[in-house]
This record gives sequence, structure tokens and C-alpha cells, in this order.
Amino acid sequence: MKVLVTGAAGFIGFHLVQKLVENGHSVVGIDNINDYYSVDLKLDRLRECGIEIDDAIDGKEYSSSKSSYVFHKLDLTEMDELSQLFEANRFDYVVNLAAQAGIRYSMENPRSYLKSNVEGFFNILECCRLFPPRKLVYASSSSVYGLNTEQPFAIEQKSETPINIYAASKKANELMAHAYSHLYDFTTVGLRFFTVYGPWGRPDMAPFLFADAITKGNPITVYNNGLMKRDFTYIDDIVDGIVSVLDTDLSAKYQVFNIGNGKPVDLLHFITCLENAFGQEAVKNMREMAPGDIVSTWADTETLRNSTGYAPKIDIEDGVAAFVSWFKTYNRVGSTVSAE
Repeated sequence: MKVLVTGAAGFIGFHLVQKLVENGHSVVGIDNINDYYSVDLKLDRLRECGIEIDDAIDGKEYSSSKSSYVFHKLDLTEMDELSQLFEANRFDYVVNLAAQAGIRYSMENPRSYLKSNVEGFFNILECCRLFPPRKLVYASSSSVYGLNTEQPFAIEQKSETPINIYAASKKANELMAHAYSHLYDFTTVGLRFFTVYGPWGRPDMAPFLFADAITKGNPITVYNNGLMKRDFTYIDDIVDGIVSVLDTDLSAKYQVFNIGNGKPVDLLHFITCLENAFGQEAVKNMREMAPGDIVSTWADTETLRNSTGYAPKIDIEDGVAAFVSWFKTYNRVGSTVSAE
């Protein structure tokens, strides 16, 4: 099958591309390679897939190690170029992972979320209307549950109370996808991701920030005095879940699933796992709750499991150990950590 992966230089997109190629699919990746976080890290992910940006031929970068992978540097807001790509390739599946990420950054620059996450996703939907794939799978977020206090979070619960612009943009994606599925009769599947971590992860997220601080002997910032829980989900489990959604014939044209580990972890226990993996204690700087943040996330993944057989396998201790093992060997750590 021919699969489009947007956000291919991002954390999840990078891993998904590798899995799809491994499974024998032809993959086209796109990414605008913005500087929200380290461009070096994004380019290193591409190099790991055999892509050198400077080797472009007719606007394409062909992988030197994966013959069925081609990359385009492209922004979702560039509708003319995006529609030309869809017309030329007639994708069987589209996986939209491109987005302006980050909750705290959305307090500083909310307009960028409307541009990338709303306008960009609208363009994806329009291209799918014009050149329909078998299925559009797109990234939503656990943050859409907002002010909900009932846990675990289940897809049947209301999600109309987001508490930051990032979450609001993701909820908007779900509503837009529903409208397009209804009007134009193509399948859309939203995946509400719960805290994803692992090798090649984002440097603006807690695992990377904590690891960098621990290795340098700097204090880590722990919000809400550590009284937080997160449904940490290892990247391989996330990718397996996405692939299972692509591979499964679903009964409905529009569906939304939670995709997480289903086992919330105390933040302080997560930090302990990092300390054990590094063999070094963290200096903790306790802070009050950050605006727009939530105390706990916990995914009810029963619907996804019943529909696709999804079953996460990696526990927190093994996942953190694998992340730390990669972190110790990655030689650009100093240049990637810039967010707080």
C-alpha cells in the first residue's frame, strides 16, 4: 500500500515510517521541519531513515537505506503543493501526525495552533475529499478531556471542556473529521494519544528534560509538587496501535479511540525509574500546578482493544531503561534541549 505520513520528522512519525517500510509499504513522508524544538534532532531522525535534506531531486528526498521511502519538505498550509502531492500519489492511507505540539507553548503563541492544527488539518481533509484514501488516521490528544475528573478517560465521556488552545485545536480536528466523514463518505479515525515517550523523543517533554538535567546535575522542575499521574505509553506500543488501526476494517466511517498504556504512573515513580536507569539521583525543584495542565491522565483502551486487538506490552521500567540507553548514546543532547 502507499501511505502518506505527515510529521515524518517528528517523534511518532519517524518511528511509524520505519515500521511501515519494514512491513513492506511504500511511504511518502512530509514535514515542514519547523524550529519549535531542535531542527538538528529532526534532521537526525531523517538521517536515521536515510534521508539527507540537501540531496533533494525534483523536490523529493529519496532514502538511501529504504528504497520505498520518499520525503518532501512541505507545510500543510501550502494547499496547492499538498493537493498536487495527493493527486500524483493517490494514497491508500493517510496518517496525519503533523501539528503544533505543546501545551505550555500554546499559552505563549496560540495563533500558531490555529494555523497548523486547524488550517493544516482542514487542508488534509480537503485533499482526502478530492483524492479519497481508504482511511485517514489522525492524531488527537488525551488533553481533549480537559476538566473531566472521572477516570479512566473513556471515549464515551464528554470532551467539550478543553483547558488550553492545544486541546481545543485537537477537539476541533475531531469535529471537522466527523463533518467530512458524514458529508463525503470516507473513513476517518482519530487517536487520542496519551503521554508518549521513548528513544528519539521530543526534547520539550518531561522524559527528555528530566534526563538532560539529571546527567548535568541540574535541578528538574516538578509541577504540582509531584502529585501528578500520567499514562506513559512507550513509542513501540503507540506505533503498533497505529498500524493495527490501518490494518483493521472498521465498522464505522467515523471513529475516535484512546491509545495509551492503560496504567497511570505517579510522576515521582517515573522520576525514580529515570534515577535508577542513570544510577544518579535527581535534584527536584518543586513547583505549583502550571496553568492549562491537568493532574492525571488514564486511558480506557477497551474500545481500541476490542476493535483491533491493541495490547501494549512495554512496562514503565523497561521503557524508561530503553529511553535512557538511547539518550546516553545520542550525541546532540546539548543542542536539543531548549524548552522548560
